[in-house]
Amino acid sequence: MMKKLTPLIEWGTLLFCTGMVCFFLVVILWDLISKGAPSLSWEFVTSLPSEGMTKGGILPAIIGTVLLTMITALVSVPFGISCAIYLNEYAKDTWLTRLIRASIRNLAGVPSIIYGLFGLALFVQGLQMGTSLISAGLTLGLLSLPYVIITTEEALRRIPASTREAALAIGATQFESIRDVVLPSALPGILTGVVLTLSRAAGETAPILFTGVAFYINNPTGFLNQEFMSLPYHLYMLSTQHQAIEEVRPLAYGTALVLIIVVFLLNLTAFYVRYKHSKDE
Repeated sequence: MMKKLTPLIEWGTLLFCTGMVCFFLVVILWDLISKGAPSLSWEFVTSLPSEGMTKGGILPAIIGTVLLTMITALVSVPFGISCAIYLNEYAKDTWLTRLIRASIRNLAGVPSIIYGLFGLALFVQGLQMGTSLISAGLTLGLLSLPYVIITTEEALRRIPASTREAALAIGATQFESIRDVVLPSALPGILTGVVLTLSRAAGETAPILFTGVAFYINNPTGFLNQEFMSLPYHLYMLSTQHQAIEEVRPLAYGTALVLIIVVFLLNLTAFYVRYKHSKDE
């Protein structure tokens, strides 16, 4: 009797938990959409803030977020993928590699505000880059690096050893087998992990709080060595620090909705890449 009830209990628990998560997700999205949609317009997306941030748009915050995400990708993706390839394909299983893997996983669990303090000490003060876009991008790159390594290594581990052996059997070198066989097969998993990591980095506030983000910048483009605006910090300031919180609340909901859309598009890109690759196969 218990053997028959156990699967039903497991499935019931799973469905209940899934339903609860979906329910609260729908409630949150409905709240954001219903309160943020009236603020969305072409002018809101393409204009500068005005009148003490109580009117205008969020163009500098959008541009700052995009540039910050690009710098994060340039820092974390090449180094993260290269490190994962070495650990999974070349490094032997020794105490040193096990220690390195454990350290990487521990780094992935470090609170983001600690990375912000580290970026402040290293890039802003130590390397004298100042509070700037490049300092914040490098800090977020360090934060994203462990996630890229972990997801890439997991994607490489899913490739059967027989695939590598087949490539070596026909005369390919280890480098050629990795480049031409292993990496193309693991590419969907790698890209999915990278995009999801970047979408998480795009929503971070604590690391950039100490390294370069500003409340207001009247230059929507800016330079790498200057302060910048970002959607997460802009939302935080409108929601908690503005002197006219009630007046700017619709703008805060509009900013939150734009940020959700950006993150959703990044996640949708990851799912599309995986779907297209599985369809081609």
